[in-house]
Amino acid sequence: MEFNMEEDAYKFYNKYAFKMGFSVRKDYLNKDKDYLVYFMRLSLTNDIRSRSEVTDCSKLAEDGTPELGMEFNSEEDAYQFYNKYAFKMGFSVRKDYLNKDKDGVTTSRRYSCCKEGVKRKYEGDVMPKRTRAPTKTGCGAKMVIVLFRGTMKYRVHDIVLEHNHELHIVQCAHMMPSQRKVSEAQGFQAEISEDAGLSLKQSHELMGKEAGGMGNVGYTREDLKRYLRTRRERSLKYGEAGSMLNYFQEQTLENPSFFHAVQLDCEDQITNIFWADAGMLIDYKFFGDVVTFDTTYKTNKEYRPLGVFVGFNQHRQIVIFGAALMYDETIDSFKWVFGTFLEAMCGKRPSTILTDQDHAMAVALSVVMPKTFHGLCTFHIRRTFMKHLGNHYKENSDLPYMFGACMYEFEEVEQFNRVWEAMVKKHNLENNEWLSGLYRIRDKWARCMMKERWTAGMRSTQLSESLNAAIKNHLKLDHDLVQFFRHFNRVVDEKRYNELIAEYEMRQKLPMVGLRQTPMLVHASETYSPTVFVAFQNEYGESTAMVILRQ
Repeated sequence: MEFNMEEDAYKFYNKYAFKMGFSVRKDYLNKDKDYLVYFMRLSLTNDIRSRSEVTDCSKLAEDGTPELGMEFNSEEDAYQFYNKYAFKMGFSVRKDYLNKDKDGVTTSRRYSCCKEGVKRKYEGDVMPKRTRAPTKTGCGAKMVIVLFRGTMKYRVHDIVLEHNHELHIVQCAHMMPSQRKVSEAQGFQAEISEDAGLSLKQSHELMGKEAGGMGNVGYTREDLKRYLRTRRERSLKYGEAGSMLNYFQEQTLENPSFFHAVQLDCEDQITNIFWADAGMLIDYKFFGDVVTFDTTYKTNKEYRPLGVFVGFNQHRQIVIFGAALMYDETIDSFKWVFGTFLEAMCGKRPSTILTDQDHAMAVALSVVMPKTFHGLCTFHIRRTFMKHLGNHYKENSDLPYMFGACMYEFEEVEQFNRVWEAMVKKHNLENNEWLSGLYRIRDKWARCMMKERWTAGMRSTQLSESLNAAIKNHLKLDHDLVQFFRHFNRVVDEKRYNELIAEYEMRQKLPMVGLRQTPMLVHASETYSPTVFVAFQNEYGESTAMVILRQ
């Protein structure tokens, strides 16, 4: 047989493979392309065994039609043969009754059309809101096999080929239940796709592309959903808490520096969880002077608060120092989390920690880290500003601008006090409890009060909230704890890879020095990372524009 071109040969052989029920792989042998039969798990028949392992029934029936007296080496061989016939004809096979002897050996079995039987009538008092359309038609098509003791083979004892319903066309045959199966290889690929953050729809479409069409995948999206759900249930065979502890043990075996701690209540139930891997511990050693901590994100179906300790690296990128899943946001819970964090970091406390205005968090920090400066998140303050003062100003009011200036602009305390008093008097806010309380703790948020505090340029927990957004993109509320840990690690890996990109860019590109004749800038460009150098250069440029007002 000859072909005009290589592609014609491939299409011809692939068409033959489709008819026979196997898949073709293009392979290289001695620099010439040959086409080898490759029994992939993505084949239409879902037959993953080689032909040498399958009972050769073609000698008994050349057209593949079941006949009385056929023999099979095993019950599974009989099913595969009948299922292959069902695929060709357009019906789905259901495994029906079976009989076994005292040793557990199957002595007889019946395979029926899935439309065998009739739908039972509903006998309840209240009709269900939704009823499924009937699928059974009382079809009598079947194949019965019986174990023949003389040869220990299964022989076709009874066969009915006629159906009382319309059969499926070949284009829809892959949708029939008996033709759908997620193979081991496909399941492994689906698990990798899920761990990589692909949705169920994206994972299924990807496999469809690889198989040359959805009809060649061998299962539906619902089948994949059930497979992944079963896999999760298997991983939680010790219960969610036991599976979580197993996960921590696996992490510790991979890296002995992995730190984790669990708090139990009086009934030995898990309440709070803290963990930090080796990379987090190392990052804290170098960048842990300023830390933000936020618990606004609720992680899973139980709505546990997720507390993440976050900071900056040399590229002013987010680095994670540790994380905690909390039972609640009480003083005792925060005390345990902050104390465990210090334990993981060998007692090294941050110089500054930024949080929101949570009272329980403030009390816990004053007890566990009394020497650490506790700053308040300016972003959180601005967000609650509208809640407490929104009804005190009308359109074009200067209240938010005066408030923002007190928070961000003024360098001198006298200027801050003067504008603050004017704002309070102008808008009749003398008796506003929230604003008065905020003024009493102005040393935690006003710029003029924090000049002597080291904050590394951070004034809010937006780092944590930015991280929360990244976590939210990868997580769902129905995820169990083990799933949550896996997806959280993926977010951490993503942040670390961004750091590698920044490291590459720093070594690949020379810094842009604006004033090349300035020795200080040249030296700074050789010392700082590009991001920090740009910030320094801007500050340096602004300093040259200063004017002496008085001597």
